[in-house]
Parts: sequence; C-alpha cells; structure tokens
Amino acid sequence: MTGSRIERNEARRLMVFAGRSSTDLGASIAARLGVELGDATTKTFANGEIYCRFEESIRGADVFLVQSTCRPVNDSLMELLIMIDAAKLASAQRITAVMPWYGYSRQDKKSRPREPVTAKLVAELLQAAGVNRVLTMDLHAGQVQGFFQIPVDHMTAVPILVNYFDDRTKYGDMQGEDLVVVSPDAGRAKLATHFAEKLGAGIAVLTKQRPEHNEAEITLLIGDVAGKTAILIDDMIDTAGTLVAGAHTVKEAGANRVFAAATHGIFSGSAFDRLAKSDLEQIVVTDTIPLGESAPEGLIEVRSVAQILADSVHNVFCDESVSEIFSGENQLF
Repeated sequence: MTGSRIERNEARRLMVFAGRSSTDLGASIAARLGVELGDATTKTFANGEIYCRFEESIRGADVFLVQSTCRPVNDSLMELLIMIDAAKLASAQRITAVMPWYGYSRQDKKSRPREPVTAKLVAELLQAAGVNRVLTMDLHAGQVQGFFQIPVDHMTAVPILVNYFDDRTKYGDMQGEDLVVVSPDAGRAKLATHFAEKLGAGIAVLTKQRPEHNEAEITLLIGDVAGKTAILIDDMIDTAGTLVAGAHTVKEAGANRVFAAATHGIFSGSAFDRLAKSDLEQIVVTDTIPLGESAPEGLIEVRSVAQILADSVHNVFCDESVSEIFSGENQLF
C-alpha cells in the first residue's frame, strides 16, 4: 500500500486445461510451454449431463481450454461450452478455446433450401458461453472465421505434413521419385498447389460429385500421374470414401505409389476397413483428433501438432503475432 492506494501485481498467469477429447494433446501442449496441465474434473452423470469443475484457482488467469469437438461431437462441444462457462464464473481474465478440430465446420453454408448453417451456430454458442478468443486449425472453409465477433487464430498443419514427405524424399525410401500432389476436388486445388510448391512436385486434380452426404463419385482426373508417386492431400478424412475412390483412380491412371495426407483423421464408420483394402500405401494425419484403437497397424502415421499449438498459445498469451509462426502462410484458401 502506498499512500491512499493499493498497488497491484500485474503479473499474468497462463493456465492450460484439456477436455476429455484432447487430454493427451493438451498435456503435450502444456509440456512444451513448460507448465503443468491444469487440474479440472469433467465427468458425465448417469442421465447424460456433463459436469466440470476447476480444481484450482483461475481467478485473473489467461486460461486456454484445449478440446477438439470430435466424436462424440455433441458431448465434446457441450463439454467445451460448460468449461468456458465455468471459467467465466471463476473470474478468468481471458478465455481462449483451443479447438484443433472445429466440429460442424462442413456445415458452413446453405446448399439446399431449409438447411441450417451449423458452423455459424457453433460460433454463436461459443461466444454466448463467454469465450474471448478461438484458436483452431485447418478449417474446412475459411469463411467460418467470419462467423465470429471475436478474434480467431487459424493455424495450419501443412508444414508438418510437408516436412514429413520432404524428409522421405531427401533421406528415406522416396529418394529420386517423381512426386505429384493430387487434389481430391477443385475446392482443394489451392491447398494442393501450395503443398506441391513446397515439395517441388507436380499437381493433379480430381473432380467429383456427391449424390448423397458422405458419398462421392470421382468423375475425372486432370493431370499426369503415370509413373509417379502420388500424394492425395485434403484437410480431413471422414468415411474415406472419397479418398479410396481417388486413390483407385490415380492408381488406375498409372501412379506407381499412392499416399495420402490430411490434418484431421476423423475416420468415421467403416473408414479403417476401406483404407485397409485400398490402393493407399500410407496415410499421414495429425493428432488434432485421437486415433481410434481399431486403426490398421502400420497404415496410418500420426504427426503431432502440439508444438505449433504451443507456439500459438505462447504468442497469444504474450500478445505477439501468431501469423509469424507460419511466415504469414497460414491462410490457405
């Protein structure tokens, strides 16, 4: 106390907590930041209601909540909303939702009459719960950022995937092979082009049509893949129908080897069975979504995004540039 006033210690605290869908990733992020993962209790009651309590004081802290809204999607989303509300009521100074996988991101527009725009609804729910900032990775569509009235930091795992194949072409079993990066549809052509430029590879594009949700039919392959090693690149792999069909088309067109890479490995339904019987030699994904226990052994390679997210959390906490982590190349749309 000095005179008639009390001076306050302005030191800020960074605290990281994880929901149940991202416990391992949250722990890895915290470890890279040099802090312990915060102690929070989350559980589901017998009637299906979700409960959360922070077991330590977060008053005045900069709180980062790590939770991918993956399967079970609605439970993961509701758990994140409850954690945000609990943090707000516990007087956290700032709450950042770290969502490596943004659930409902594919429902970003009305394709037919009387459909919802659920990606926007999720944004409104997060803001209504009291979140101050969202940090996410490789959104399905860039316009999702515009659904928020708060800052959104958009990360990308493309450098991780590029480095994996770059190492194999320089030091591994892909040395001397002629690479071609294949886009699964016209909408991902820009991503595939960026990926190909980083690898010094050629580019090809598949065209497809969707008769129903989660169904795809390949209609055309544009580009030369004969005698080359093909890498199919996408932001996510869900039921794997599009990926398997694309890999078959590329193989039939004369590709020697076929790989796939994606940030988010959702692997819904019978995806693993499809992939195990496909023309794909290997699928590379990241740990934005935990890999299921039934994954085919040796087929799927998982790379961690913990360092990128830890760097992003650090820069957000320190009010430093996030885009500098990617040299300004984190907007791939």
